[in-house]
Amino acid sequence: MPRGMGRGYGRSGYGFYPFGGAYGLIDLLFLVGILYFLFKLFVVAFPYALGLAILLILRSFLRPRFWGWGRPF
Repeated sequence: MPRGMGRGYGRSGYGFYPFGGAYGLIDLLFLVGILYFLFKLFVVAFPYALGLAILLILRSFLRPRFWGWGRPF
């Protein structure tokens, strides 16, 4: 059973708070760290992906295609 659904889950009047307590704070910090890492990874990788897409589009316009040869690239 996950940490957030312990013995107090289901009793009336308490409610369910997934990030309450010390373990909840650790989980929240862990999730924020993962999101920060993914954001930084996106910031670094986006220009490379954009440049690759532009190069592929330019190559498709500049290079003649022979449709009968059966090569995808």
